[in-house]
This record gives sequence, structure tokens and C-alpha cells, in this order.
Amino acid sequence: MASRGQELLERLRTEVLVLDGAMGTLLFEAGLRGGDCPELWNETHPDAIREVHRAYLEAGSDIVETNTFGGTRLKLAAYGLGDRVRDLNRLAVEIARSVCPPGRYVAGSIGPTGHLPDTVEPLGDVPLEEFRANFTEQAVALAEAGADLLAIETMMVPEEAQIAIRAAREATNLPIMCTMFFKYGREKGIDRTLWGSSPAEVARFLTDAGADIVGCNCGEGGPDRAAVIIREMRDATTRPLAAYPNAGLPRLVDDRTVYDLPPDEMAAGYPAILDAGARIVGACCGSTPAHIRAIAAVVSVWRPR
Repeated sequence: MASRGQELLERLRTEVLVLDGAMGTLLFEAGLRGGDCPELWNETHPDAIREVHRAYLEAGSDIVETNTFGGTRLKLAAYGLGDRVRDLNRLAVEIARSVCPPGRYVAGSIGPTGHLPDTVEPLGDVPLEEFRANFTEQAVALAEAGADLLAIETMMVPEEAQIAIRAAREATNLPIMCTMFFKYGREKGIDRTLWGSSPAEVARFLTDAGADIVGCNCGEGGPDRAAVIIREMRDATTRPLAAYPNAGLPRLVDDRTVYDLPPDEMAAGYPAILDAGARIVGACCGSTPAHIRAIAAVVSVWRPR
């Protein structure tokens, strides 16, 4: 295991680490247009990506994620960039590393491919081996470029999450964090993946697949539901837990997508997430460095009950 990755895991035994916030939200503010490839900005707009990382680090992030959420061959192929996996992932790590000081960490982001394994009938359209090859290729590129850990995130399909974890585990020696998307069922007051898995079930199958850190991100329930999800996961695994929910629910205002939780209001939900057992906390869609600054302030004064 890479020394920085091992150091991170050791710190989680006694510390809470702060993840960064949304990448896409800030890139759209910087000029990224709908339909553009965010990962291509690692080549065409490296200074913009660097400034996003710098802003989160200055706000208190201990971990920043690379601009590689859609960096698999299957995702990049939609932009005619399927042969640029290694280059674009490598550039992303180099950009993040260039502003990451000692004691902070670079997580290589790996998102879903946008396809389903052919074992998921009748909707599956990609053979399992192609999934494995995609995740292996991206994980290797991120590891070779110097990522400290891999963040497999916003996963919705259990089979895809398991394939990604196992591919990364076999191809690299980096720690693996895997988080899944949950939908809040208001009628029943429960949180489930889009395929019906409960938080406890998710914690067990991500742990069994080989993840070092498990948890939730994105979703639609905000910090309040993240606390419930983490509490249920805590009873099902001994792995460190991570939570980085959205900044509330999105709304369309003057043709712009805005989220309804300002920084202080969002941060007010984090003591419950920490009390539930999370050891890595951050934010997802709609969040900004101001959100992370407020969350980091909560972490700095929180003490276990």
C-alpha cells in the first residue's frame, strides 16, 4: 500500500478528515458548458482546475478529488475521447498534486460509466469484462500518476460498484473509498439505492468487495439523511465511513441550477453525521469552498459523545 494512503487510513483511527466539495458546480461557474467534457479541461483549462483545488484546500479540505469523475473509456467515448483515458487522468492527478501540501491527500475520482452490466437484465448493455477493463484502465492511470487513494463514488448499481472495487484492488495498491447514491423515500421514511439496497446492505457488500472506506455521497436527502445512512452503515461494517451529501435539493432559477442549502445551514447538519460515525466528511453537488469552510469549522470543534 502506498505510504501516503496508509498514513491516511491510520489517521482515520483517531481523526476526522475533511473532503472537498463539488467540482462541476465551480467549473460551470468558470465557463464549462452543458455538453462539454469536464475531463478535457484538465488539458485545456488546467489553471481553472488548479484554482478549484486550491480554493478547497484553503477552505480546510484534507482531501481533494481529481477532475476525473467521468474518466473511464466508456464515458470519454461519448465525447470522442475514448483513447485519452491515460492522458486526461494523469493530468488531473498532476494538477491536484501541484497544489496539495504535505499532510493533505489527492483522491482519484472514479464515477459510474453510465452503462449497466449485461448481468442486469433486461437493461444491461456492457459485458462484465468490459466494465472490469474500464475500471482497471482508469485506476492504473490514477495510481501511476501519484494519487494517494481511489474514490469510487456516486455508484447506483451494486454490480458496478463491486466490479470497480475489485478491479482497482487487483490493479493497484491504493486504499479504496467507495460511496453510493441513495434516494430518500419520503412515504416510508427510508433510504435506498435506485436498485433497492438498504444502507446496511450497501455497507456489507462494499466491505465484502474489498473497499477500505465505505459510505454515501450525492443523493437527495442532504445532511439529515446522510446521518441516518451512516448510522445504519455503522452497524453493518467496521470500515471507516464517509459522507458527502449534496447542498440540499436543486432548483432551476433563471435557467441556472441552484441548491437550497447555504453553507451555515448545511454545516448545521454535520454534528449528527459525525455522531453517527463518519470519519470523512465533505459535500457534493451545489457545494462551494464556503460550504467546506463551514463544515471544516464544525469538524474542528466536534468531540465524540
